Amino acid sequence: PDPAAAPRWDPQPLAYQELQSERTEVPASRLLEETALGRPGSEDSGCGELVWVGEPVVFGRADSIAGKYGVWMKDPEPVPPFTRETTWRVDTVGTEVRQLFQYEAAEQLARGYPTKVHILPRPLESTGAVIYRGGLFFQPRRSRAVARYDLRGETVTAEREIPGAGFHGQYPYSWGGYTDIDLAVDETGLWVIYSTEKARGAIVLSKLDPETLEIQRTWETNIRKRGVANSFVICGTLYTVSSYSAPNATVNFAYDTATSTSRALSIPFENRFRYLSMVDYNPAERQLFAWDSFNMVTYPLRLSRA
Repeated sequence: PDPAAAPRWDPQPLAYQELQSERTEVPASRLLEETALGRPGSEDSGCGELVWVGEPVVFGRADSIAGKYGVWMKDPEPVPPFTRETTWRVDTVGTEVRQLFQYEAAEQLARGYPTKVHILPRPLESTGAVIYRGGLFFQPRRSRAVARYDLRGETVTAEREIPGAGFHGQYPYSWGGYTDIDLAVDETGLWVIYSTEKARGAIVLSKLDPETLEIQRTWETNIRKRGVANSFVICGTLYTVSSYSAPNATVNFAYDTATSTSRALSIPFENRFRYLSMVDYNPAERQLFAWDSFNMVTYPLRLSRA
């Protein structure tokens, strides 16, 4: 037999090696980032379906009870003087949550010294906030509204009610925490994830204009909001996480807005610290940012080529 043909019949060592390197080397996510960002002007947006979520990497830990759950983020499309490295965090335990901590970079967040503390003009509810294009988008406490706080001007520049949206414990994720209204950012823009009485507790997804917060389009899914632990959007597809506390959870559903269809998935997702209160996708880094019982973590991802 031709020895050159032999390796073709034994692909196992190669596959095993590949798996090993992805499990042990954190920079797998950086490689993804380079391929996603390293082709300016190319047709390939790097969009595809989620196929793999890696092990969580811990960036920082909250040191007081106020940080048992919270939200941390970076702006995928920052506005100067902020950069993609500027890191933001809100500890969300308490009734008057107004402090937004700003850090030069994630390393500084790990050391615990903010560059600045913004005091929000309105208290914020829960862990649904995101940072996008120079604004903090959040749900003001005890309202069904979404507001935009301008990070440079330090004022609220837009606020709008989400019609019929449940709030303050009507349609939270399974862990509670008043997570009725959850904002998300992906390659295509800004989203809000919620439910209504009309939808009978199923997840409703709306695309928002980031300047005015006007609803551009709405999708009603068949995924029960209380039945999942959290959700995020990648390339126009909503993904849900099965459990906030099971160590071996899964990404269990996908709803594709392009086709208005959902399907069941079973992509392993690890809750290392057993209390997942926030998970968001960052399209610039191609990673998930999450808050897991005092710990700020990231998860590397792999998307199939569309």
